[in-house]
Amino acid sequence: MPDRKRALWAVAEQTRGKLASVTPEVLGQARRLAAEAGGCEVAAILLGKDVGALANDLLACGADKVFLVEDPALELYQNDTYGTVLHRLIRREQPEVVLFGATAVGEELAPTVAARLGTGLGAHCTNLALAPDGLLTMGVLGFGGRLHTEMFCPDRRPQMASVKPGMFPPLPREEGNGEILREEASALLSGADIRIRTVRIVKEEPEGMPLEDADVIVAGGWGIGGKENWRLLTELARELSGATGCTRPALDEGWTDGEHTMIGTSGKTVRPKVYLGFGISGSPHHTVGIKDAGVIISINSDPRAPVFECSDYCVEADFRKILPLLLSEIRRAKVPA
Repeated sequence: MPDRKRALWAVAEQTRGKLASVTPEVLGQARRLAAEAGGCEVAAILLGKDVGALANDLLACGADKVFLVEDPALELYQNDTYGTVLHRLIRREQPEVVLFGATAVGEELAPTVAARLGTGLGAHCTNLALAPDGLLTMGVLGFGGRLHTEMFCPDRRPQMASVKPGMFPPLPREEGNGEILREEASALLSGADIRIRTVRIVKEEPEGMPLEDADVIVAGGWGIGGKENWRLLTELARELSGATGCTRPALDEGWTDGEHTMIGTSGKTVRPKVYLGFGISGSPHHTVGIKDAGVIISINSDPRAPVFECSDYCVEADFRKILPLLLSEIRRAKVPA
């Protein structure tokens, strides 16, 4: 077995030849960690079919080298096949740290690989630090964001973590001359390893603009009180060409259409230019997801609402009086004089 390398690996995620937005974020953080530790190699691992063109994108996003594994069996993500390839590649190369994005794919793939390697995994990390001796500190939020916990994996290697999307900004793209290593898939994957067959693919696109793409986000919480009032939020978001977000209680009550609209530790981290929050108390579980918003405007009838502590503009009022007036004024302003 080769000696363990002072190397940080980032597992790239792609769908139909397009990199997931979390991948440049993970690579950027790997680059920063490498600098913290006094310099070490940063590599990306890219799996798929006919995805070689993305290797140069990964180099531009911060990778020193890219391990490229292309095979028809890797066209679609499947836990068995991807997990087997990564397990064998990591076993062979012995990197010090392996990072994943904490996406739907990463949340399944990372623990699978960690279990096969017999090592630990820090999941949904919001903070990472790498000491010169190679020990990785993995920070996560717990108990609804009220507690920041640091985890370590001192006795097993590699150290593995999944990174919450939106927490770390990607580095500016910089075209480089890194190395692309094409791996033979047959050496890492056999027919016996492929136990799942894809029968049919059904793709359902969520309605509305994705939160991560919106310059304006209109969000609501438990204080909205019901689905009828929620309709006003969606109308406001539509008038502002924005997206509608929510807190966990609003999602659990069924006022919004899916987890893709939730903001916070168990949802998305967003960076809109303007964030408007209605009826949101402001628990750390939610506010950690909006900390990088440009301007935060909060409307709440409780003068002691914690959300006011992290807001740029605070409106102490019943949202039912504010929302209809705001909608009316916006629509009036759009009418040509």
